[in-house]
Order: sequence, then structure tokens, then C-alpha cells
Amino acid sequence: MTQPRPAGQHTVRRHNSALVLGAIADSPGISRAGVAAQTGLTKATVSSLVDRAIAADLVVDGEPARRDGPGRRGTSLSLSPDGPHGLGVEIGVDYIATCLVDLTGSVSSQRIRPVDNRSQPANRVLVKVARAIRTAVAELPVRVGGVGVAVPGLVESSTGFLRTAPNLGWRDVDVQAELRDRTDLGDTAIMVGNEANFAALGEMWGGGHEDLRDFVHVSGEIGIGAGIVMDGVLFEGVRGFGGEIGHLPVDSKGPQCSCGARGCLEAMAGQDTILQQAGVPDVDTLVLRLQDNDRKAVTATRSVARWLGTALSNVVNLLDVPTIVLGGTYARIEPWLHELLLEELNVRVVSAAWSEVRILRSTLGTEAAVRGAAASAVRAIVADPDPFITATVAG
Repeated sequence: MTQPRPAGQHTVRRHNSALVLGAIADSPGISRAGVAAQTGLTKATVSSLVDRAIAADLVVDGEPARRDGPGRRGTSLSLSPDGPHGLGVEIGVDYIATCLVDLTGSVSSQRIRPVDNRSQPANRVLVKVARAIRTAVAELPVRVGGVGVAVPGLVESSTGFLRTAPNLGWRDVDVQAELRDRTDLGDTAIMVGNEANFAALGEMWGGGHEDLRDFVHVSGEIGIGAGIVMDGVLFEGVRGFGGEIGHLPVDSKGPQCSCGARGCLEAMAGQDTILQQAGVPDVDTLVLRLQDNDRKAVTATRSVARWLGTALSNVVNLLDVPTIVLGGTYARIEPWLHELLLEELNVRVVSAAWSEVRILRSTLGTEAAVRGAAASAVRAIVADPDPFITATVAG
């Protein structure tokens, strides 16, 4: 058995750099003394690490911090909005989206390009994605410190491989390698994940719900996915394939789904089905018809509530999760879904009499996945800032 070796100086510094930046991220405006108190590091060590982080554009030194009592006031420290950014990319069934987020979590730029990806092979779509990445980077001359790519399918957590994306017709695609070959990202970290998972993280981190710690985020678009968060941590399953609520069976006699099975939630309550039943061409028109109390639109929405409630009651009964966040298209029609969905859940959820399920409307809507992908890249930088600091010092 190999014995663990003592941590070297670089390993210790790397760990401590992460501690310091994490403290600043958690408490913007904190002083060096405050960082030392929070992390348990000496003031000298904190001062040295902060100076390195400032030189690498990860931290900015601001106005003197408030101080009660005598003594010199320390300056306030915050993450730098001019430092490395996280680039979020979403490959949707009918669009490609990009988003750049700075270290503070603020969106610097965002773009959505409508495009029908269902009729295109993976390599052709990824050429367009690479072009979108290059455009995003060229439009805003910032350093990209990491890339998050949201895809509508099963992503194997151990490899990052997209194993299947039924609505795109893709199987076993190495999205990370394909994009690295087609862009100038060099050795920049690229993380690939399921779009519903990224959407859940985006909503938790940037949706303005301060108490959102245990919930299921339902991304209802052409495909339907769920991001499951328990105690503030994303639950992906053993291999990363969890949350495929769109393929829960709700009607054994229903139409065939893109996955090959019959009666999946996605086939019964996906965006295409809603629009077809309502007799409208797009979601904007659907909302207008609902506002006018159009009979076909209302009937289609009631059908969605029934099937969605059936699927979500299974999720709540299994996981005992207290909150459901409706995202994507469901966020757009939430005012007409809310009461109907609650009625269905109250009938089917065994614990409803003692703990009613809360339904929230996503504040990020269709932007949740690309925002979550960008924010995930930013959080990876904060969690391990030393490579950026070392590169700056070496340069």
C-alpha cells in the first residue's frame, strides 16, 4: 500500500489560496484581518496570498473597511470584475446560447441564436457552437478562465461524454474534445453537463431565492429535464444520469417518445405537444392566447398540468423534496399552471396533508442553463485560483 506523502509548499499554497479567495467570495468587502480570522491563517500569509491574487486580477483592494474601536482600518477586498470570466454555452434543440459571467457573478454579455439543431449531425452543430464561442470571446475582450457547456442529454460524470441526446439524435459525442479542437481555448477547463442540472444551479445561485436549498428544477422546453438539489448540492446520480424526468412514463398508451418508449412525460407535455394541442406556432402566441382565455390554449395547459403533476408527484413521493421550480417554457405559462399543478400534487403526494409542496416560477427562465454553466466555470476558478495566479507570476 502506497503511503500518502507530505504536502509540499506548492500544495499548501494552492490550498490556502483557495481558502482566501473563498472567504472573499463569501464576504465581499472583508478585510485582510477578517480573512485571517475566518480562515485561521496568519495575517502575514493572508497578506501575501491577497497580494498575489490582486496581481492576477482575481481580487480588488477597495475603500477602507469599517472598524469599531481604535486602530488602523484595513481595506476592503472583493472579487475582481475584470478578472477571468466564466463562459457558459448551451446547445439547445432549437438554439445556441452563450453567456460571459465575471467573478462577482454579474453577466457581462449574453446572446441566443435561434437554429434548428435537430436536423444536423453533431459535428456540424459543434462547428456552429465553436463559432459562437469565438464570437462571444471576440466581442468582449476578457480572459476566459473556464467554460461550461450545457447539453440536452445524458452526460457521464466520470468522462464528460455526452452518451445520448434523444432530441438531437446524438450518441457518444465527446463535446469537450470536439470544441477544444475547433476553438482557441488552449488548456482552458471545459466542463460538459446536462442542461437541467446547470439550470438548477443557475437558479440556486442567481435566481434570487435566498432559501432555495432543497428543490427540483424542471426545465420544460422541447425536452423535459430535472435538476435535483438537496441541501444546496446538485444530485446527479451515480453516473451522472439522474433527473431524466422527461422519460418517466405517465401514460402507457401515449405517443412514442424520442427515446423510443411510449407515454413519456416529454411526449405528453413537452413544448411541441403543448403548441400542437393549443394550435399555436410558438410560446409567445401561446401566452397571448392564454391571456385571452382561449379555449384550446387553456385545455392544452390543463393537460400539461395533469401529466406534469403525475410525474412530479412520483419525484416528491420518492425524494420528499419540498419545492418545485418551473423553468423554461413552464416558467412562461406558470400563472396558468400553478393552481392546476398544485391540485394534482395535493391528490397524489402522500405527505401533502402535512407538508404542501411549494411551486415557484424560475426567475431566469430559458436563460437558467447557460447562466448556470457560466457560473459553474466561475466557481471552479474561485475553488482553485492558484493556476491563474501562478500563470500571471510566471508571465
